[in-house]
Amino acid sequence: MQLADWTVLLVAAAAAGWVDAVVGGGGLIILPTLFLVAPGIAPQTALGTNKLAAFAGTSTAVITFARRVPMQWKVLIPGAVIAAITAACGAAAVSLIDRDLFIPLVMVVLVGVALFVTLRPSIGMTMATHPPTRRKVILVVALAAGLIGLYDGLLGPGTGTFLIITFATLLGTEFVRAAAMAKVINCGSNLGALLYLGATGHILWGLGAGMAVANVAGALVGSRMALAKGAGFVRIVLLVVVVVMVIRLGWQQFG
Repeated sequence: MQLADWTVLLVAAAAAGWVDAVVGGGGLIILPTLFLVAPGIAPQTALGTNKLAAFAGTSTAVITFARRVPMQWKVLIPGAVIAAITAACGAAAVSLIDRDLFIPLVMVVLVGVALFVTLRPSIGMTMATHPPTRRKVILVVALAAGLIGLYDGLLGPGTGTFLIITFATLLGTEFVRAAAMAKVINCGSNLGALLYLGATGHILWGLGAGMAVANVAGALVGSRMALAKGAGFVRIVLLVVVVVMVIRLGWQQFG
């Protein structure tokens, strides 16, 4: 690749790391850029290379959030393991999915998320008055990790966003803490898909390593901004990213 191609990809990876750290959805930046710069790349190779960068970024975000946000590690680590397993299964089943039906369904869900967050401005802005029971936390984290982890392996865009909305809505968690929890689960799903795609030879390791460094830089900035600016900032970015994801997926499907 030319130097200009590397520059474009590294900038895209840094931007994706920032977005992923705050609300998720960085895959919608990296994947189109990969196809633009390397139009002959196989879809699974693009996904695998993206997962290498994304795993590095989400790992960095987890470390950054964990220094400032209390984490229920005894619940989140098993959740991350579940997400890794289901994401690997999703990555293995990519060829079996009819994306002509799947992508419109994802778009409908994203529109629903945007409407829900807009019409319920209190969601994610403060912690619930009555914290959920440990049993409920375990159940919600396990189900979210399993189902959204599977989706991450199959398609991926908005995984972090779906996790944040799930935790904020069902557990009454404010957006910054929900983002911290989401990063742990997303780290697991990224690792699961990465291991499968790596084992099947679908990763460009040199390119992915360079993008991983840029993604880490973006994730550091994004996670620190989320911590510094709080739930209101995360809510605004979440809405913007969801709208952009709907437009991008719509263009990909119908444009």
